[in-house]
Parts: sequence; C-alpha cells; structure tokens
Amino acid sequence: MAEEGAAAATAEKIIHTYPLVRHSDMSEEMRTEAVELSVTACEKFSQNNELAARMVKESMDKKFGPAFHVVVGESYGFEITYECTTICYIYFGGNQAICIWKCS
Repeated sequence: MAEEGAAAATAEKIIHTYPLVRHSDMSEEMRTEAVELSVTACEKFSQNNELAARMVKESMDKKFGPAFHVVVGESYGFEITYECTTICYIYFGGNQAICIWKCS
C-alpha cells in the first residue's frame, strides 16, 4: 500500500513533443502556417526566445500583412486586444508557449 502512494507521488510529468493549439480563431490556412512557423522557429532558436519570436513575426507580417505580435516563453500571463480571427495560442515542447495575434 505504501509503495502505491510513493509511485503516485513520483509520477513524471508528460512532455508533448508536438505542437498543441490551446486556443485559436484563425482561419485554417493561417493557423497551419502559424503552427509550422512556430515549430520551426522554436527548434532553430531553442536557446533564444527573442529570435524565435522575431522569425515568426516577420514571416507572418510578410504573408498576412503587418502588425502581428508574437510572444515566446515559459510561465507568462497576458491580456491583449486583438483583431477577430487573428489569435493563436500554442504550446510546444511541453512548457514553451507561443502567442501570436494581430493588432493594428
């Protein structure tokens, strides 16, 4: 009985290696592009969140027009104003969060 309690207490946290879209109201095309860009940027700049965010922002601006904003990081909260159908909140690599939105 004591072993069961110890095993439950030491259960490891599951880390997903695929992108998990937590919230999005983007069109399917825009969401697919945002997820692919986010995964590529986070893998390429795994040690530098600022460069990953810059890469995603510049690519989204080129493809869908200016005024996209991107935040990449861990353990942050936010409250934003955005244009309808332009927000995507993604988790990647377990606890890496990416928030992409457009506000002009």
